[in-house]
Amino acid sequence: MMEYIPLDFPFLAAALLVGISFYIIIFKKNLIKLIMGIAMLAAGVNLFLVSLGYRAGGTAPIYTDVPEGPMVMSVPQALTLTSIVINVAVLALMLTMVIRIYRHTGSLDSEKSRKLKG
Repeated sequence: MMEYIPLDFPFLAAALLVGISFYIIIFKKNLIKLIMGIAMLAAGVNLFLVSLGYRAGGTAPIYTDVPEGPMVMSVPQALTLTSIVINVAVLALMLTMVIRIYRHTGSLDSEKSRKLKG
């Protein structure tokens, strides 16, 4: 038997992830930590999107013979899959830029990378 999980728990977890990621993005100076904060922000948004489509006791809309009852919304799941693919590409691009900055400055400090010119 499954234990009772409140319906607002995924929303609270998403808000916690987004809050921690904003803290990391604002207060950390290491470029790798900034990228990790951005990745956590994306994970929080993805969790929020999946939580929006959840229905208690719902069934997936992939069956041809659908039983009676509530259906799970499939649009947030499709948006989440699209978001994951885009986030992987953006994170790869950001990590590549950090490698280039590190080779040029010898540091991962964001203050030093702001002083770079042409």
